Parts: sequence; structure tokens; C-alpha cells
Amino acid sequence: MATDQEKKNNLPNFFLSIKLKYVKLGYHYLISNALYLLLLPLLFIVLTHLSTLTVDDFSKLWNELRFNFGTLLLCLVSLVFTSTVYLMSRPRKVYLVNFACYKPDNPSQMCSRKLFMQIASKIGIFSEETLSFHKKILERSGMGNMSYVPKAMLDNPAGEKNMAEARKETEGVIIGAIDELLDKTGVKPRDIGILVVNSSLFNPTPSLSAMVVNHYKLRGNILSYNLGGMGCSAGLISIDLAKQLLQLQPNSYALVVSTENLTMNWYAGNDRSMLLTNCLFRLGGAAILLSNRSSDRRRSKYELVHTLRTHKGGDDRSYNCVSQQEDESKRIGVKISKDLMAVAGEALKTNITTLGPLVLPMSEQLLFTATLVARKIFKMKIKPYIPDFKLAFEHFCIHAGGRAVLDEVEKHLKLNEWVMEPSRMTLYRFGNTSSSCLWYELAYFEAKGRIRKGDKTWQIAFGSGFKCNSAVWRALKTINPAHEKNPWMDEIDNFPVHVPKVMPIDF
Repeated sequence: MATDQEKKNNLPNFFLSIKLKYVKLGYHYLISNALYLLLLPLLFIVLTHLSTLTVDDFSKLWNELRFNFGTLLLCLVSLVFTSTVYLMSRPRKVYLVNFACYKPDNPSQMCSRKLFMQIASKIGIFSEETLSFHKKILERSGMGNMSYVPKAMLDNPAGEKNMAEARKETEGVIIGAIDELLDKTGVKPRDIGILVVNSSLFNPTPSLSAMVVNHYKLRGNILSYNLGGMGCSAGLISIDLAKQLLQLQPNSYALVVSTENLTMNWYAGNDRSMLLTNCLFRLGGAAILLSNRSSDRRRSKYELVHTLRTHKGGDDRSYNCVSQQEDESKRIGVKISKDLMAVAGEALKTNITTLGPLVLPMSEQLLFTATLVARKIFKMKIKPYIPDFKLAFEHFCIHAGGRAVLDEVEKHLKLNEWVMEPSRMTLYRFGNTSSSCLWYELAYFEAKGRIRKGDKTWQIAFGSGFKCNSAVWRALKTINPAHEKNPWMDEIDNFPVHVPKVMPIDF
């Protein structure tokens, strides 16, 4: 037993007496404001020196400048020339004027999990084992009972895949979203100079972008693009493409449309690796209006800060983890490999490693670099440091591809329930609407009144190939929910809801 003297000589355990959370906050504050803390003494010294100057000193300085007028003029001309070159060569700012998400007016298009199972059992194609697998996936999917499906799937689920019904589905979604967007912004269709439409699995001829041009009678010199086969991350690829085009077209509007088609892509087979799309994908779409006009800044909601694309297609395992193919019975479906989560984790790691230096505060970059040096050079057995991206972003829009995807991202980035709420509620309410998921999530933030001027939002999505893409937005204004029209507004008070790990289906 220690004597009283030994107890007095023992130093206190600071790690127990001080909460490390506050130490870390103090560290971040110190590093983030280091420049200002260093400039203050320098500014004080300069002001002290200036206070010692007399009127005669200023008079001598003026005489020196007057007798060296040529040098002064040359400096001014150089400054003006350099400033002009910089202003003309810098990238044009891209603004998000507004966006709209499609929500069917007809409640009869809602498909509960129980109704889905009833439809699947009546088709007569699926075996008992397949139906049991459907049920198991749905119970653990994180989806609720209010997501939407095309009318054709409810009226004739066992019928042949019908191109006319597929076009009807996609046209309804696209036109519904664009009509709402044009109504919100007041922009005339003929003012749109760039059009990008993405749909991964449905690519008819004429293309979906041509359908938009035809319906709205867009001008003949519009730059239109139709992206297909690029998976759920194609929405952010479309945003990146529109951004690049806006750098070349001054005073332009770019319309981006993200959608998917279910009518032509219902899998009617018994290969388990192809059944996930049936269980998770639901009806949805979004339309986004971008502008590079400086006059639009005041009325725009967000400014596009960064886009970052990561493509892992050079690796065979990544390339093959999500693929559209035929099963043994020659039925077409989307096969999802068991490697998906591992591949997604690697793609996410590569993406955030590249994005980190662009967005993270210096304090986090120093910690990450110090840990990396300690592990790689000094061979210290310490865990890799995962940067705290909550210090860089106020809001996260993570592709609601399924509960497993959200759990994986939450674990990798060490996020909390509040941060994950919009993604999980979007999955619960609307299901996986492919590349448009991110916009339903951003709409959730707006409906909850969480967007404040200056807030940064990180959108991140995964897609076949395999790809992981990011976009970073800065809010230009505080969003007032009372002035918003989006798919959440008439029911936002009902969310969030608790979503159990397993939600049994009474079937």
C-alpha cells in the first residue's frame, strides 16, 4: 500500500481528468486560426512602427514616389494587367438555381412491402426459395411501405416487358420533375443551353435527352448529352459534365435530369445475385438547373465548390461486381457480386483521400500526415487516422443504395445518427431511386430547415464500373422551409422514424 508521502508525489492522470474531446477541439481551433494568431503580433509591430513616423517622414516618401513616377506607373500597369488576366482565366462559378424531385400524384402507385410480396407470389415465376429470399431482403432493407413503383408493374407484373409502358414511365418522371423545376425558377425552356440526361439501364432511340428537347421545344443549338450504363453515380457525373460545359459557354443554363426505369428492368428469374434490384429499386427522378450567370447568384441556392470522380474500372473485381447479364434461363437482370461492399469501401477510400486535401482543415491534414508517417516510415503499430469530415461539412448526402451501403459509409467515416438521418429516411420513404437519391436527401435537409447560409454539403454516390463520385456545395442562403415545395413538405413532421434492423412482413 502506498504511503501518504508517495500519494502526494504522484502526479494526476491528466488523461482521466481532462476530456480529450475538448483537447481536440482546442487543437483544431489553434491550428485553424494559426495564421491570424501569427499575424496579430506582426500587425502590432507594424502599427507601432508607423506610429513613430512624423509628417516629415511621409513628405519624404511622397517626394520619392513623385520623382520615380515612371516606376510607379509601371507597377500600377503591371498590377492592372495581372488582375485582368486572372479574372479572365479563372473558372466560371457554377450555381445551383433550384432542383425538383418527382413524386407521383397518384397514391395508388405506392407499393408496400406486403403488396410487393403479394405481386411476386402471384406472378408464378419465382420459386418458394426465391420468394423467401425476397422477403428476407425486404425485412432487412431499411425500406418502409410508402415507396412508389410504375403503374405497369401493379397492373400487369407478369406481362412482357413493354417499350411503350417503359417510355410512359420515364416520360412521366422526367416531365413531372422538369415541369416543377421550371415553375420554381421561372426559366423559359428556350433559355436552356445545355442538357444532360442520365439513365443507366433504359436507353431507347430516340434518346431520353431527345425526348426532352422534343417535348419542351428546346432550341436547335442546345448541347445535349445522354449518359447510359453508368450506374447510380451517374447523377454526379452529369453534374460534373455540366460544370465542364458551363466553363465553355458563358451566360448559360444547364439542365441535368437523373432518372431510372423499372418497367424494363424487373428481373423475373431465380438467381439470388440478381434479386436485389427487385427489392431495393423504386420509382423516382430529379431535375437540377445550373447557371454560370453572375446575375443568378442572388436567387440561387448553392454554389458548386468541387466535383471529384473516382473510377476503379481498371481492377477486374471492381469492374465485374455490378453487371447486367443473362441468367441460366436467359432472363436479363443486374447481377451484384458479394464483393460489392469491399469494392465500395476501396473506392470510397480512394475518393476521400483525394478529396481530403481540398476540403479538410489544416488541423485534420496534419493529424492524418503525422499518422501516415508514423506508420509507413517509423513502422509504428498504430491505427490509421480517419479524418473527421464533420469539420469540413455540415451536411452529408450519401447514396441510399441500401442499408448495407449506408452502414459501410457510416463505419468508414465515423458518422453519427443525425448525420445519417436524411439518407436513411430517404431509403425508408422512397427506396433506392438510383442516381436521384441524393436530391431527395438534400430536399429532406431543406424541409427540416437545416440549411444555413455558408453551410457545405457533401454528396457522395457509388455506381457500377466501379465508381465513387463526390460533389461539394456551399449554401448561398438560409433555406426557409415555408417557401419550399419538395416531396417531403406535406409529411416532414412525421420524420425521422425509428427503422429497426429487421421489420417483419406479415405475409
